Amino acid sequence: MNAIATAAALSVPISFCRPSKLDFNKGLRGRFRVLAVFREELGKKNEWDALFHVEDPRSKVPQYKGKFFDIYQVLEVARYDIQYCDWRARQDVLTIMLLHEKVVEVLNPLAREYKSIGTMKKELAELQEELAQAHRQVHISEARVATALDKLAYMEELVNDRLLQDRSTTVVDQTSSSPSTSAQSMDVEKRRLPRKGLNVSGPVESYHPRLKNFWYPIAFSSDLKDDTMIPIECFEEPWVIFRGNDGKPGCIQNTCAHRACPLHLGSVNEGRIQCPYHGWEYTTDGKCEKMPSTRLLNVKIKSLPCFEKDGMIWIWPGNEPPAAIPPSLLPPSGFEIHAEIVMELPIEHGLLLDNLLDLAHAPFTHTSTFAKGWSVPSLVKFLTPASGLQGYWDPYPIDMEFRPPCMVLSTIGISKPGKLEGQNTKQCATHLHQLHVCLPSSKQKTRLLYRMSLDFAPLLKHVPLMQYLWRHFAEQVLNEDLRLVVGQQERMNKGANVWNLPVSYDKLGVRYRLWRDALERGAKQLPFTK
Repeated sequence: MNAIATAAALSVPISFCRPSKLDFNKGLRGRFRVLAVFREELGKKNEWDALFHVEDPRSKVPQYKGKFFDIYQVLEVARYDIQYCDWRARQDVLTIMLLHEKVVEVLNPLAREYKSIGTMKKELAELQEELAQAHRQVHISEARVATALDKLAYMEELVNDRLLQDRSTTVVDQTSSSPSTSAQSMDVEKRRLPRKGLNVSGPVESYHPRLKNFWYPIAFSSDLKDDTMIPIECFEEPWVIFRGNDGKPGCIQNTCAHRACPLHLGSVNEGRIQCPYHGWEYTTDGKCEKMPSTRLLNVKIKSLPCFEKDGMIWIWPGNEPPAAIPPSLLPPSGFEIHAEIVMELPIEHGLLLDNLLDLAHAPFTHTSTFAKGWSVPSLVKFLTPASGLQGYWDPYPIDMEFRPPCMVLSTIGISKPGKLEGQNTKQCATHLHQLHVCLPSSKQKTRLLYRMSLDFAPLLKHVPLMQYLWRHFAEQVLNEDLRLVVGQQERMNKGANVWNLPVSYDKLGVRYRLWRDALERGAKQLPFTK
């Protein structure tokens, strides 16, 4: 019987019947490469090796010469083939075991430690106890912080009450007769009379000159074109601003030196403003450079220091030398300006500032606009440093600052228009930034400059007519306030005190009034300022 027929009858692999053509090295490299990789990754001898460790029988296959084998040689080859199949099966099972162990190691790290369910439950209970202890510690810390804040608020109220009392000083004249002479002498005794509130009452008086010694924003740069002019009233005086030949803005008295005609009724020609009555022309420093139909005289009208910064025109209306350039009023980084609106309001600028620095009225006053649907908190606080004019509202996510002499800046955390979220502005995803400038126009008139910026929806600024929509919304909000503030002003003019009984959420408004009162009294150090 030839070897091929015998091998076929015994179902022996034919390849092993021709040992001269076997490539054992190739088989080892190809068939067991995965096993080698896993063993290398494990880095240690696996416990399955002892069970499946069997010597490779291929090295013992007898070498026969010739083309034909006898029956014994065929049986010998078949026996080694069976041993090889057994060895191969063991190696395959070992590979499967190693792969399974690797999967378990990746998917369930706890399996490597062979922990019992009881041990795992015990460790889980210990972790839960540690977590509960941490929660208790956090609650204790929160309670301590709340107590500290309450104490701070109480101390600030005491400080404010003391400041209110210190400013309420009256002079009482007493007369007494001298026993040795018939002449009478006047003794002046100062007494401190405690008051519960500020005294802001009576007819609106003219503004104190010290209030003029500040830089005031009066217009937005975008509103002042090269051939236009903007008339304004500041501290009961008429002014007009326009651009000169160099493009820089100037502010001059809005009254012609010739016949007192309002200059803003004229036009701007080659950087000079021309009076509509007789054509006299003035430069940005107030000098008259052209007098048609007559001899040129040396005439100059009053002008104010003026400069342009951050998209706004600023003037210095005071008599003292101008101070350093004020800080920027641009919105924080990441915001884009969406609206710049100017309004003339029939109220004194201090009353308007009082209103803007008060947020506690929103759920009652602005029920048709931005505060629609707001709940009424059980307690509203304005938290601020002991010496400062800025802080944040609790529970509203709103930061607010009064910046002398007449600016209010605020950042509001919102989720969508008309809705607040979070506990502070940093926890909110989107924000609205507002700038209000309350320029003192006259005793009962304020020029309001309003700038609104957003840190989301940048495409809104490119929507046609969007500026008109923002203005409409701003007017709606202001109208809700105006009907109340105008009523305050009417009663104040009749003697009512609009700051009769301040409470805790009036803190920022009270500080503004104390700052203004100290300024007008000529205090060397103004309160709440660095």
